[in-house]
Amino acid sequence: MEFRSLPVSGPPGAPGPRTPRRTPGDEPALVESPPDEPLAVITVGPSGEDRRAVLAGLLGAAAPPLRVPAGSFLVVDYAPSVGGAAYVPGLRSSREYRPEPVGAGPALARPPRRVELTVPDPLLRHFTLVDAPDTGTLGVAGIRVVRDAVRRGGALLYVLPDDQPVATAELDLLAEVAEEAAVFLVGTPGAADGWAAGCGPADAVGRTPAYSTGSAAATVSGFAVPGQDDEEPAADGSSAGWLEARRATLVAAVPALAGVDWIDLDPAAADTAYLRRALIDWASAEGLRRASLTPPVAPGATRTVPVAPAARTSDWADRLERRSRGLAHQLRRDIALEIAAIHLRGVREVVGGAGVPGLPGLLDREVEALSLEVVAACDAGVDKMLGESLALVFGGVPDEGVRLRAAAAVGWGLADDRAARDFDRVLLIRETGEVETVLGLGAVGALAGYPGGTAGAILPPLGVGLSGGCYQYWRNPFRADPIQARSWLGRALRETELELCREVSRRFEAVADSLTDVLAEAVRHGRLLA
Repeated sequence: MEFRSLPVSGPPGAPGPRTPRRTPGDEPALVESPPDEPLAVITVGPSGEDRRAVLAGLLGAAAPPLRVPAGSFLVVDYAPSVGGAAYVPGLRSSREYRPEPVGAGPALARPPRRVELTVPDPLLRHFTLVDAPDTGTLGVAGIRVVRDAVRRGGALLYVLPDDQPVATAELDLLAEVAEEAAVFLVGTPGAADGWAAGCGPADAVGRTPAYSTGSAAATVSGFAVPGQDDEEPAADGSSAGWLEARRATLVAAVPALAGVDWIDLDPAAADTAYLRRALIDWASAEGLRRASLTPPVAPGATRTVPVAPAARTSDWADRLERRSRGLAHQLRRDIALEIAAIHLRGVREVVGGAGVPGLPGLLDREVEALSLEVVAACDAGVDKMLGESLALVFGGVPDEGVRLRAAAAVGWGLADDRAARDFDRVLLIRETGEVETVLGLGAVGALAGYPGGTAGAILPPLGVGLSGGCYQYWRNPFRADPIQARSWLGRALRETELELCREVSRRFEAVADSLTDVLAEAVRHGRLLA
């Protein structure tokens, strides 16, 4: 399932509330197509130190220290000056962030979902750089969040140190995104001091890397790769090939990567020029491709759309109401199933994982992925309702421009509805197990690990997160009671399920009422007035 992104609550250093996305008075002369998602390169890998070294090499001397709390996404974008902002669930605006190791602040009760840094580097005019947390700490839910970011951003930069194995989760992520996003494979020396001049693994087979590889076999999804001691000596007496064998096994596990070349670079030697050129070439081609897919004015945006002759006597309104109730019921059932799976993974974490102190981090990542799924399912359901109802009233599958006009009218109807004005909300889980509601688009924007636009969506966004009190409460060694933690987990998830199901029902009902008003007006006048 593809996720809809959460909005940006404000640029770093200039937080504050934003105006609603739709108001009745800002109707344009023509209904334009939604803007494209901004290009982004999502960096993943098992070693945060190696990933950030590669990013620092790409940005050069203009980059500040790329330090973020464990578990937070790092988003690096262009600005004339260096700045930083931290986005924490529960807060309606960002907080200033300084990456210096001493005196960095302000002190936060919990790790931010993301940290945004601005750097005056021309490379960032082409795309945004995003550094995801270590793949070993993401878990099932974190991999889903990263996969959504890669699909929207368009590119994945996989940094694999030569002394690290390839995890199964990384293989699954590469296999899922290789067909729909650009993949760049980068190899680094790892914990070694670097490669000697002319002796990197990109050289011809037979040369020996300048760092020690050891005799332990690396593992790729259960396949053993021979260590350096197992290789036959080359013609010049050196031992090589273990790295090529491991990469060949990676390609065998993910066949879509067969045509992707590895880029071996040593960040300490600042040899990132080739990678910079490759990323810029991709951004240029991808930007043109996305722009060519979306015309400035969608077909059917200005023509008269007559109502079908049978619309006045048909039961389109009853069908719309039944469809709305059915979609809400299906989504509530899916939420219940996902909550049960989250509870099971949470219990496993408490009993056999990181224990009670690791519970807040796991649960926060789980509810982040859950909220993205719920928003995506709501958007998909609204699109189905809209398409089916327009086909019944106007007698055929509507053009994209007609659909955009009707969607805009539904959005304006929601803006006029007092009961729908609080849809921009965050469900914040407290240390007591209760769920508190925080209103405002800025509060929802602080929940995004990777921010993006909400263009084209009728419904406002919805998010779920953990408060800072949860982190501080369960990290107290005097409260490290697994039984109490499991009881709190069950209570918090039950409250979250109830609130999410209530929100889903409200949203589908509000959209159905607004769409009914739009179509009823069209039936009375014989044409679409939006």
